[in-house]
Amino acid sequence: MGTLIKRIIQLSALILFFGACDIFEFRGFVMPYETVNQRFEQSMAWNAEHSYTNISVAQDRYELFVMGDTHVGDTVNLNIFLGAAVDAGAAGAVMAGDITTGNDADFYIFARQLPPESILPTFPIVGNHDLYFHGWEQYYELFGTSTYLFTVQTPNDSDLYICLDNAAATLGSKQIAWLKEILETRRPQYRNCIIFTHTNFFRIRRMTATNPYVEELQMLTELCLRHDVDMVISGHDHERNTGTLGNTEFLILDVLRDGEKNAGYLILNIESDTISYEFVDL
Repeated sequence: MGTLIKRIIQLSALILFFGACDIFEFRGFVMPYETVNQRFEQSMAWNAEHSYTNISVAQDRYELFVMGDTHVGDTVNLNIFLGAAVDAGAAGAVMAGDITTGNDADFYIFARQLPPESILPTFPIVGNHDLYFHGWEQYYELFGTSTYLFTVQTPNDSDLYICLDNAAATLGSKQIAWLKEILETRRPQYRNCIIFTHTNFFRIRRMTATNPYVEELQMLTELCLRHDVDMVISGHDHERNTGTLGNTEFLILDVLRDGEKNAGYLILNIESDTISYEFVDL
């Protein structure tokens, strides 16, 4: 048996035993892909040519729909989520990573389901499965940046939303420096601040891959405390969980993938002086 075949079998066995996600593929372990700093640099180049999205809403109360881990292929639950967001008149919809299984065609299937931006602004984030088979190339072609911000302007206030790329568990030095600058320079101008990522920073199940670096976790929590970040919302673990550290609430989303018994999504309700949320089961 050839060395490469033996290596593939070994890697497949390791992933089946230690996998970070419950879809097991060895492609990301065999095929090289960009580092987080390289993806960040490309995201910043895209940001330089495109304005950050500012959404204006007519009332002080509005909703954001948030989902994670569609793992397209199939799109039944994704379309339910998007349809509910449109019907509710949501200000926008955030997709917190693992939007595909990593196959090239899946990115195009996913993109075709999205409503026009004039009907529902959408904000995708890259996940670890989206990087398989050089998936970042397809992601970047269709969606551009994975590190960015957007804002929502109400008649009396404005809120800040920050989307981060930690698809490989680490934010990387360049993205951390960018986050620090955004929080220091922009955060004081806004009423609320919420961060979206794919990989959750606090583990709710044991895994040996895609674990955040302890130093980054400490730095992130300190930044949240110092700059009054209201929430950090992530996917990846496929099961809802909530916790609070200081004044920051950390939320983990349910999986949205078709066929899951706990499939669901999140609705954020933003009002003049409160942020509340509702987990919606499918």
